[in-house]
Parts: sequence; C-alpha cells; structure tokens
Amino acid sequence: PGMVTELIARHLLTLHGALVVLGLAIYVVGSRTLRQRRRPSAAIAWVVALLLVPYVALPLYMIFGTRKIVDPRHPAGGQAHPARIAGDPESPEVHLRKLAAAMSLPGAASYRQLAIHQDGAQALQALNDLIDGAARTLEICTFSLGKDAVGRGIAERLESRARDGVRVRLLVDGIGAYLSGLPDFKRLRAAGVRTALFVPPLRSSLRGRTNLRNHRKMAIADGERLWCGGRNLAREYFDDGAAPARNSRPWIDLSFDLRGPLAALARRQFEQDWAFATERPAPEAAPEAAGEAAAPRGQLIASGPDQADDTVYTFLVSGFFAARRRILAVTPYFVPNSTLLMSLALAARRGVTVDLVMPEKSNHLLADMARHRSLRELAAAGARVWFLPRMIHAKAVVIDDDLALSGSANLDERSLFLNYELMVAFYDPAAIERFAQWIARQRDASRAYRPRPPGLVRDVAEGLLLWLGFQL
Repeated sequence: PGMVTELIARHLLTLHGALVVLGLAIYVVGSRTLRQRRRPSAAIAWVVALLLVPYVALPLYMIFGTRKIVDPRHPAGGQAHPARIAGDPESPEVHLRKLAAAMSLPGAASYRQLAIHQDGAQALQALNDLIDGAARTLEICTFSLGKDAVGRGIAERLESRARDGVRVRLLVDGIGAYLSGLPDFKRLRAAGVRTALFVPPLRSSLRGRTNLRNHRKMAIADGERLWCGGRNLAREYFDDGAAPARNSRPWIDLSFDLRGPLAALARRQFEQDWAFATERPAPEAAPEAAGEAAAPRGQLIASGPDQADDTVYTFLVSGFFAARRRILAVTPYFVPNSTLLMSLALAARRGVTVDLVMPEKSNHLLADMARHRSLRELAAAGARVWFLPRMIHAKAVVIDDDLALSGSANLDERSLFLNYELMVAFYDPAAIERFAQWIARQRDASRAYRPRPPGLVRDVAEGLLLWLGFQL
C-alpha cells in the first residue's frame, strides 16, 4: 500500500491504474488459492472488466466472484483415502463408485421401498405422510416455500409436528425465500420450528457468496425416511387437488421417497448445510451404515461450492463418455459448457441413443433463448431432442442400465458450477428402469425438436447471452 501511495503521489500511477492492479491482484490470488477453475471465457470476461471498469467490476467480483468455498486439499464430507470398492472392476457401478470415492463423497448405502411419484398429487401426499409420520426429528431443505395453499399447508403441518414435540428444522435458501414471498418465519418459530436462511444476501455480499444458492430439496424424518427430487414447496410444483386457475396448470416434476441408511446420509448432508447456514461447527459425522448387503444401493452426490470437485458434472461427463446403448435425460434448462455438450454429442455420434426431454417453453426466457446453439449441435450429432408442451421442471439422467441420477440439478452451468445441489445415484437395474420409463412417458407426450439455422442477429444474440448471462 505504501508503494502504491508513493507512485500515485508521483503521478506514475493513476487511481484507475491502482484499482486495476488491486482488482487483478485480488482476482489472481483468489483464483489461485481457491482453485476456482473458471471457463476461459469467464476468466477473460472478469480480466477485461477489471482492466476497463475496475470501479464496477471489483465490487461485482467481491460479491459474485467466488465459486468454491472449500479448500480442495481438505474436501468436506468424505474420506481422505477412500476404501477399496468391492465388485467386478470392469462393472460400470464399481467405476462410478470409485469415481465418487475419489471425490471424497460418502459411499453407497442401501435403501428400500423406493417410490417414484407419478404426479404432483402423489408427491404431495408422500411428503405429507413423511411429515405426519415423523416421531423424533424432521428436517426440510428447500429453495423456496410458497405463500400459497401448498406452502401454507406444509408450514402448518410443520408447526403441528413441532407442537407435538418433534424436533423440526426448516432451511430455506436466502434468495429463494424472497422470490416466492417471504414465509411467515415468526409464526413458525413461535410454534417451535427452528428456521434458518441459507446465505442471506445482505449478510453474504461482502464474503463473495451472494451468487452461491442452495438449490437442494430434501425432507428427512427420523434419519430413516427421505423425500427428495426437483420440487420446491409451492403450488406450481404439485397438484393439490384444487381447481387450477386459468393458465396455472401445475408443472410436471419428479420426486421420490425411500427408507433406509441412504436417508441417514441425507440427514448428515442436511446437518452440514444447517451448520453452514447458522455459522456453527458441523457435528462430527457418524460412521456410515451401508445397510443390508443384498438390498439395492444408492449414493448421495452433493455438488456445489462446499465440494472441492464439480461432482455432478464429473459424473455426467464420465457417464456420457462411457455410455454404450442409451442416454435418457430430462431437464427444464439446457445450457451446458463445451465439455459436457461434447461428451453428449460424441455419445450420439458413436451410435448411443440420446433422448433429451425439455419444456417447449420454460419459466426462464433467457435460458430458452440461450439453449438453441447447444440443441442445434446436439441434433446435428444425431441426438433426439423433445419439447413437451407443458412446463417440466424434472431433473434426471439415465445411462444404459448402469446409472440413474435424480434430484435437484439442471443441465446448465449455474446448477453444475455455482449452486448447492443434491442428486441421488441409483445403481439397481430395477430402479434405473423405473426412472427410464418415467422419462420415456414424458418423451412420448412431446414433439420432436426441429433445428433451424439462425440468422446473423439471432446468432450474435445467442453468443452474447452465453458469454454474459451465464458467466457469473
């Protein structure tokens, strides 16, 4: 600082130049120490902005620039030296479980009574049953809790269970809570529900975490029952049986519930998220219980700033490159980076049947505009893209008969590189086929996407959207 002050005094360095030097220093040090691993276009965008308009770019970088908050040398949530994975070393399941272990993710655990919800009414009933059936503890994590009939109904159930003596905790994302209308936390707390906002924007901007949102969705009862998927707790994600208002049909979404040791791992993830949100030390992890040897197994794939690796992204790229027969995917938004798109396109060129199901029109106009460049490349490679006439918010990927991933992550860069997300990897062939059939039913109700060559204006607009709109 003294040297910079002297240089400014001697007119050898302007204030603008000093800010440029400071901004670039902060960017380089932050990127190197936290190993942010940005896309080249994102890195160039930040550097150019810091050079040209440092007084604008530097505050934005301090607020939005962080992508990882964990030291990659000390990853959270797993073992530093993963145990050997039993089984055929050539088995795709063993390969994927080794990959997860290498990223320090918890090991696979058994589950039973997997129910894949066929519609919103069934999903809401399953969630209500889980809440009503909790005897000791109940944990809910969601991006948003609506101030509508569904959101109020769930809140009232939580209040009732807390008054019954159940230890109830509700974790809502700090931005998502406002997007859906701020829930009545005062009433919830008065009934005994412990509540927390995950990274509230006004308390996190100076720490560079404002852009890091918790998009995970899960409900755990007694550490033994898990409800999970893509649904936020608001009416558009469910069908509550009431007559829909005009132009307000519930979205198609995907969720599931199960019992067993896999639910205990989800509770451990909730404990870590709760500790981070409440700024308290995370409790020491209990030993993992793998459960019955003969039971089907699944694995929690947590992704986000709290993981040293981009876990869901890594699983997808590895799975797409290894696919031999089929890839089925459903997502509301498709804005992949070049590597993910290449792995999917190369699978199609190798003769793998690739089916991607999306809404014809989603709830995000910019995402709809930005997706066409990737969709055209995918279709040119031989993949089949399907547009569903209704909004579909489901997130799932099936690869051959080896893997089904379902949970909260979209196939876009925000989900894969910025958000806190949670997917569950299923390795049981029967479960994989059930998820495949769910996606196939949505595909059969869709129309085939027909790419059209873009004009100059549209091509430039798509490029700007991809460069500017999806770099933060």
